[in-house]
Amino acid sequence: MVENIEKLLKEIPGVGPVTMEKLREAGYENLMSLATASPQEIAELCDIPVAKAQTIIKAARKSADIGDFESGADILERRKKIAKLSLGCKSLDDLFGGGLETQSIVEFYGEFGSGKTQIAFQCCVMVQMPKDKGGLEGHALFIDTENTFRPERVQQIAEAKGVTDALKKIHVARAFNSSHQMLLVDRAMEIAQKKPIRLLVVDSLTAHFRAEYVGRGTLAERQSLLNTHMHDLLRFADQNNAVILVTNQVAARPDAFFGDPTRPVGGHIVAHTSTYRIYLRKSKGNKRVARVIDSPNLPESEAVFSLTAKGVED
Repeated sequence: MVENIEKLLKEIPGVGPVTMEKLREAGYENLMSLATASPQEIAELCDIPVAKAQTIIKAARKSADIGDFESGADILERRKKIAKLSLGCKSLDDLFGGGLETQSIVEFYGEFGSGKTQIAFQCCVMVQMPKDKGGLEGHALFIDTENTFRPERVQQIAEAKGVTDALKKIHVARAFNSSHQMLLVDRAMEIAQKKPIRLLVVDSLTAHFRAEYVGRGTLAERQSLLNTHMHDLLRFADQNNAVILVTNQVAARPDAFFGDPTRPVGGHIVAHTSTYRIYLRKSKGNKRVARVIDSPNLPESEAVFSLTAKGVED
């Protein structure tokens, strides 16, 4: 644990070496990770009262200088640190106003074969490229929930983009259930302390939750866990100035008589937490259409792209 956290905790009455060790084992390696934690989470991990956990978090927020009101001008200045990751396809970059923003969750949803995983693969390659070529000069983490990661395909895209040894900078973990999937985000926090992780992919976000929590009786529990998972991902994005790219499945609406009957899985929880929502649909041949469904700053618009042997192209 870094020295400034140890110094901070020693100044709080009732916080001893055992609590410090539990925080370290839980992955709280810097002030920002501690300042953005929830009191209930800290209380459960360290077996201390919630009030004591609130005291720890309050002290961390004060030391890290976060939590107070700030002017819009200050926020504008802080947002200048946000970078953009190119998708390696001009039409998609234009759709996002220059690329995927760091410190945000970008959700791509659509039916099977619409290009969700292919976009994720290409972003894993693009994130390694120099900044002047649209990259972030970093590594990628890939949480695979449906056994979709194909290193051969990633290598094919990397060769087309001129990136060598791309697979060495992509760290993949297979999530075997929803609980394991959530734990892997904690593991991602640890890896980000040692490597410059600038992209975290979850492919797909809702597959395990959808399979394990069936029926209306389990809906509340499923949505509660999804909410926790999404906020853990958002916290990772903030702390590491990274892009979170999640893919999502769709379900058919039997009551839809007009228009597209598909809707993304996850309900309002996923809808409200995702910064950007993009709907992908098939078109003629290898063409696909991406449509902005929700965004804090982008207008509703569409972009057409193609899936080829070289990856995602105009």
